[in-house]
Amino acid sequence: MGTLYRRHARRLKGLPTWRIIRYADDFVVLVHGRQADVETLREDVADVLAPLGLRLSPAKTRVVHMSDGFDFLGFHIQWRRKRGTNQWYVYTFIADRPLKSVKAKIRALTHRTSQANMGTTLTRINQILRGWVNYFRHAVCSHTLDHLRHFANWRVIRWLRKLHRWHWGQFRRHFTTASGRWLPLSADGVTLFNPASVSVTRYRYRGNKIPSPWKRLNHA
Repeated sequence: MGTLYRRHARRLKGLPTWRIIRYADDFVVLVHGRQADVETLREDVADVLAPLGLRLSPAKTRVVHMSDGFDFLGFHIQWRRKRGTNQWYVYTFIADRPLKSVKAKIRALTHRTSQANMGTTLTRINQILRGWVNYFRHAVCSHTLDHLRHFANWRVIRWLRKLHRWHWGQFRRHFTTASGRWLPLSADGVTLFNPASVSVTRYRYRGNKIPSPWKRLNHA
């Protein structure tokens, strides 16, 4: 299945084609064919793994249609119709699980009983947000990043109000200018990171245009 010609030739004969995408011990097999072809291929994969002492995880192994989508490495990959057109494309979104995970970490740092220093707390939240956003910024995620910005801001606001026992007017006096403009949430020179400020850059497969580091090493 390594070449476009071989896949095209099999399709002309009504035969299924497939490609495997692997990262460490996680992999996805994309199949162009019927569900029966997919089921057969899954058994073939299990037979290949068995002599190695490996087996497919029943909890993680699923057969799904691309219109339903699947989760892989924290991303949700799904075939959808482009809004306003009749064209269908494969989109990469952020899966629900990593979003819930990062929100849980922010909740833990801004628990209402926390007496931690604000600057230290903002530093830790920023580290979490920056790493998370840099990993997922190649997905379709502008709306998700804006939602995360809103969530982080309000978690910090509620925590500060509870920590200092401020009512809303007192909080506004600390974080607005004389003209009523909101100031960034900051302390000790640390400003809360805005996830929505990161530009979303959709990844595009470049094939053999990606330079090989081994060739540069050999020339050196």
